[in-house]
Amino acid sequence: MKTAIKYTLNLILGLGIAATLTIATTPAHALVEGQRYYNESIGSWQVYRAPKRGVRRYASNKSPIPKRKVRYKTSQPAGTIVINTAERRLYYVLGGGKAIKYGVGVGRDGFRWSGKHRITRKAEWPGWTPPKRMIARVKRETGKTLKGYYPGGPNNPLGARSLYIGSTIYRIHGTNQPWSIGKAMSSGCIRLANDDVTDLYKRVKVGARVVVLN
Repeated sequence: MKTAIKYTLNLILGLGIAATLTIATTPAHALVEGQRYYNESIGSWQVYRAPKRGVRRYASNKSPIPKRKVRYKTSQPAGTIVINTAERRLYYVLGGGKAIKYGVGVGRDGFRWSGKHRITRKAEWPGWTPPKRMIARVKRETGKTLKGYYPGGPNNPLGARSLYIGSTIYRIHGTNQPWSIGKAMSSGCIRLANDDVTDLYKRVKVGARVVVLN
């Protein structure tokens, strides 16, 4: 009896976007506990660990790290976005020593950055055009060719909303992979689960200050 073994390729893209190009799927039973496998999403070999019973599964729009209002001491004015990449958290400053704290995904080693910018544009269900250098990098590293354009929608790597940071290539955006929240595996962009980025999107105005701490 022949067994079809398929693979799912997770590409970490140059804008910090995780795009899932499903050329096939690997059945869970195709891997066994302790087996080494190549994790395309982080570009390294890992040891497979089977999911434990009772592990909570999250809906496609939900974050595994719930947002919450917290005490937050800062000199930044209300309306500022402060991103702590080491902590993997984003703070939306409310003023009065308060902020809303969100879990985020950040850049992996070699792709983290810091600086002060402004939000220059906002978009709902944005489409995505991969830059040429990203297409070249993905082709070089994986042998796969990205399409020239990905329309907006639930399967788009940018997710439900996108906030564009200054004139940089980076964005604060949603994701079609909420399990990546709290991890360092992007190429520089800051990602939130779709529910969280939609909430943040409503609060943030174009021109808002963005402070990225590395």
